[in-house]
Amino acid sequence: MQMFWVAFFISNMFFMGKDTRIKKLDVFLQKEKKFQWIMIINSLLDTDLYKFTTSYAYVKLFPNAWGTFVFKDRDETICSDEFLSRLKAEVHDLANVQLRTDELEYMCSHCRFVPRVYWEWLSSFRFDPDKVQIYLDDEKHLHIEVTDYLYKVTLYEVPLLAIVTELQNLTLGNVADKDQVLAKLFEKVELSNKHQISFSEFGTRRRFSLGVQDAVINYLNENSFYCTGTSNCHFAMKYGMKPMGTHPHEWFMFHGAQFGYKHANYMALENWVNVYDGDLGIALSDTYTSGIFLSNLSRKQAKLFDGVRCDSGDEFDFTDKLVARYRELGIDPTTKTIVFSNALDFGKALDIQEHCRGKIRCSFGIGTNLTNDTGFKPSNIVMKLTQCKMNVNQEWRECVKLSDDAGKHIGSEAEVRACLYDLRLGQQIEPLC
Repeated sequence: MQMFWVAFFISNMFFMGKDTRIKKLDVFLQKEKKFQWIMIINSLLDTDLYKFTTSYAYVKLFPNAWGTFVFKDRDETICSDEFLSRLKAEVHDLANVQLRTDELEYMCSHCRFVPRVYWEWLSSFRFDPDKVQIYLDDEKHLHIEVTDYLYKVTLYEVPLLAIVTELQNLTLGNVADKDQVLAKLFEKVELSNKHQISFSEFGTRRRFSLGVQDAVINYLNENSFYCTGTSNCHFAMKYGMKPMGTHPHEWFMFHGAQFGYKHANYMALENWVNVYDGDLGIALSDTYTSGIFLSNLSRKQAKLFDGVRCDSGDEFDFTDKLVARYRELGIDPTTKTIVFSNALDFGKALDIQEHCRGKIRCSFGIGTNLTNDTGFKPSNIVMKLTQCKMNVNQEWRECVKLSDDAGKHIGSEAEVRACLYDLRLGQQIEPLC
């Protein structure tokens, strides 16, 4: 109970004035010295919807498959021993997080595409801190690695990223200014409302803090005419919003490792249809470059899926190529949708929307620009699937991701080169992430 109030206090500090926050936090921590950490993650639903949809897909099709997720900080941040201690404490306390009965009933009633048996299983799921390897290397760079059955290990990604970002801010003494955040948000919402920019909140994994994300989503829910929902299931439940999401890059990376890179896109989409039978119909386009995706996109899949998500590269060029591909397949592109989610702000979203007008429908998934626009430098961190195997007896197979953005390929140099060669993209070799 005491731990709950620590978390409650920290989460609600955001609503105090800046000077008041600093003073109250200092006094509070002095009184509560015996507590060296806070519980940042208090709900199993405090994550992105597509973690659950992907977890269920693994359960249904590949229940014996294993995977490893590895943390990567693209900024190579120097971390302190204090930060490491707090992080280990937070991960230890993840074991206390479980799906509540009211949360189970909410997901059953609002996510009909996932059967109740999965949510019943999830109510018995517990994070296992012993499976999470955490350390600082000699240069004080953070390393995190988790290995388990794929349907379990995929659930670690978003909570761990959210914890790392918030703890980094706490350790550095970064305090978000409520008035500043809401003033910026007012301008963004005004632009969206004026120009009818349809968007969803996608900011959990790199949010400044739980409190900031809560305040942002609350404001969007009350003031935005065109916010269609949030990827965060906890906040969707709290504010009566629609939970948003389909599938992540890892789904395609798994298929690439197991079935070959030439067949990865096709197999991943076919298996998604086999699981969800037409629901969750936005296909991710850039795991092995958008060019390869478009060339692999069959007429059947183009008809079955409602649209695609563009998460890297040149959005304007991709729009034109996708529209051309739909027309080539005899499909009216104005009946389809592109969801753009590549580090967007609302100004760029407006430009993209104007480019799409009359060609294809569009909407936007906006994350960091909503939940970490505080004046402090946002984190640039990811956790990616690095290896997988179909069962315990199979040898590990490396997973890679090719990006439309230069320098963001994921994987060892040897495996990335092998992937590029298989896809006849050898001329596009870029520095690795």
